[in-house]
Amino acid sequence: MINKVDSIKKLDDVFDRSHGSPVVLFKHSNRCGISSHVLEMVRDIDGELHVVVIQENRDLSNEISARTGYTHQSPQAFVLKDGKPVYHATHYGIDPSRIEDVVQMHRKTEHAGA
Repeated sequence: MINKVDSIKKLDDVFDRSHGSPVVLFKHSNRCGISSHVLEMVRDIDGELHVVVIQENRDLSNEISARTGYTHQSPQAFVLKDGKPVYHATHYGIDPSRIEDVVQMHRKTEHAGA
């Protein structure tokens, strides 16, 4: 399921949710063919996909860079856990199966500690 992130409150919610479970955050350019292709590849990952469209929300894109320490690129994918990136990739380096693996790994460690 794709959730559009289009406000600082929604971005705060994404980071807050990562303290419970890993979340996937995707920075998308609607003017880039690579970004559109990669979004199609990741849209079916297990769990929620949070998407920031950078042309509509450049301020949020900049805020993501500030919070994660990664320079802005698009497309750009993160798995966040406890407010920090545990996976980061850009362009065709974004691997949906690796994202799934990282999400599952962090879900298992979360349950193991419970």
